[in-house]
Amino acid sequence: MSSFRQRAVLAGCVLAALLAAAGLFATDYGIDPDLWLIVLALGFVLFLAALDPWLHRRKAAGLATDANLAAARAALATALRGQWTEEFTARGLRRGELLDLHWSAPEPPLGDQPAAPPGRSDAVVEAFERQPRGRLVVLGEAGAGKSTTALLLTIGLLERRGDGPVPVLLPLSTWDPDAEDVRTWMTRRLYEDHPALRNTELYGSYAADLLVEQRLVFPVLDGLDQLPAAKRADALARLNRAFPPATPLVLTSRVAEFADAVAAAGPVAGADVVQLHPLDHEEIAGYLRASTDPLHAARWEPIFLHLRAEPDGRLAEALSTPLAVWLAGVVYGSGEPSELLDRNRFPDRRAVEHHLVDALVSGAFGDRAVAHDVRASQVWPRDKAHRWLTFLATHLHARGIRELAWWELRRAVGRTWLALLGALALGSIGGFGVAWLMAYASTPDLAPLTGLVAGLLVAAAALSASRQRTAKPRLGAWRSLLLTSAVLGTAAGLVFGALYGLSAGLVVGLGLAVATALRFALGSAAELTQPSSPKWTMARDRVATWTGSLVLAVVFGAAAGLVFGPHQSGMVGLGLASGLLLGFALSVLHLRWWWFTVARIWLALRGKLPWELMVFLDDARKLGVLRQAGACYQFRHALVQDRLAGAREPVRSQA
Repeated sequence: MSSFRQRAVLAGCVLAALLAAAGLFATDYGIDPDLWLIVLALGFVLFLAALDPWLHRRKAAGLATDANLAAARAALATALRGQWTEEFTARGLRRGELLDLHWSAPEPPLGDQPAAPPGRSDAVVEAFERQPRGRLVVLGEAGAGKSTTALLLTIGLLERRGDGPVPVLLPLSTWDPDAEDVRTWMTRRLYEDHPALRNTELYGSYAADLLVEQRLVFPVLDGLDQLPAAKRADALARLNRAFPPATPLVLTSRVAEFADAVAAAGPVAGADVVQLHPLDHEEIAGYLRASTDPLHAARWEPIFLHLRAEPDGRLAEALSTPLAVWLAGVVYGSGEPSELLDRNRFPDRRAVEHHLVDALVSGAFGDRAVAHDVRASQVWPRDKAHRWLTFLATHLHARGIRELAWWELRRAVGRTWLALLGALALGSIGGFGVAWLMAYASTPDLAPLTGLVAGLLVAAAALSASRQRTAKPRLGAWRSLLLTSAVLGTAAGLVFGALYGLSAGLVVGLGLAVATALRFALGSAAELTQPSSPKWTMARDRVATWTGSLVLAVVFGAAAGLVFGPHQSGMVGLGLASGLLLGFALSVLHLRWWWFTVARIWLALRGKLPWELMVFLDDARKLGVLRQAGACYQFRHALVQDRLAGAREPVRSQA
């Protein structure tokens, strides 16, 4: 739904609930409650009909039109620009203070075009636009700045966006070439990071599918080397088929891995291939001097003298990448870097890198001053933080991925075990809510049996809902706000009316119709221009949960008062409490937030993760250990993840 219709539905539902309650409490003034509720129910139905997007804009159920896609493309560009600009700042990157990365064509050539001219990362947008087809491959060693260059290119192109295709930066580690086509994968990622693309009223149906199919977006793919070695050549061949030479494409990779893939599958057709140079000692010294105060900068002079004396030595090699230089600047911001000169302790590049990664993780936590500087929410114990991060890194390494999506945390708990835990919890909550109400109703003897049956039904529904499903755009009449609300409300109202009288049936029917309308309005994001983030995508699920719970609480409270005693205020309160429990159990069945919560609590009980997981992840991002990519988190670099996971080699397997 559009933002206007969404807000109107929310306001109308609140007004209907208030008017229903007012009519029930105004019976002493001669108002017939049945007549009042009938008029209110009919008015609510007419209200929904006036706002129903399916009734008034049936074209929303059809494929997205050119106008729909133009709106989606513009809104997506706005969202991506906000998302990546914020992430650029969060990573501590500042324009004008970045390392000046240089590149040239690799030797031997790895493309089918003439050698690309030398260039610099601060001019990557100009280099991309000079390429007639908009196809670029950026190569470099681990930590050489490939991801930062891709990020700079994406932000620069979004800032200059006209009517051309929108760049979408994606990590290739989340793609399994054997499982899905690259365009199918891109479409899935668009829907995951930007759920509002499912808003059929604004963008029509299959908006993300058509954006990809009609090449209104183009991929900026980071990390071909992160795919399993056996799949890289096939992946490169698939990329060439999916994105022919006339279409834009950006790809990053380590040099050796890309060379092997090209030898087996051929080059990226029509693309300029460039390789980032290692940093020399002058660039290293310039950055470290600029990133600290003069007093601390003097401590680096022995390191700078050593780099000049041994430009090809193990320390120069270790500090030749932007990642290592950034790590060194963070680790020794107030420390003594001359310890790096100890050849026994740091005999080679690998030892230096491991030391810097370890020092980054240990130094980020347990220090009140550091937490205050980055505005972290709290000071996390160093040993526990290291244990939690190690668990996450090991989990991601075992799955062969680099991204931590909060809704995928359920995979860290066995599928069967997770389903049983979730079903047991929801069954207990729902069953207790029903039994509690019946225990004080007119048939208390049936309370245990009624609660058991209700709990078993909720648990069975939870077991069914525990299976992961791929959300798909819903078409036709099921997009009708009026139809879904009226049918469910009428069905429930008839049942309760036959059992407990007309007023009870009207209250329950109207309440369920209001709950359905609210769920409809809150079920999808209305604003595509909202930058994607883990907090934002999770907040949508939480809002739907508590809205549905509160509405069903009001329904049960009003029904309890009518059925079991209009003048017994205790029954109304009991109905509210019982309805809140049952409403919660029914509202969260199909929400990712519930299954994430079950997994999070179980892992926290076992000491694997903190209780405040999302707060911890956000603080870890502020402290430089994690970074954010849309709705997911990543470790700051693959080296950090691999070191924490104890991996001897980088991730090379795919889930």
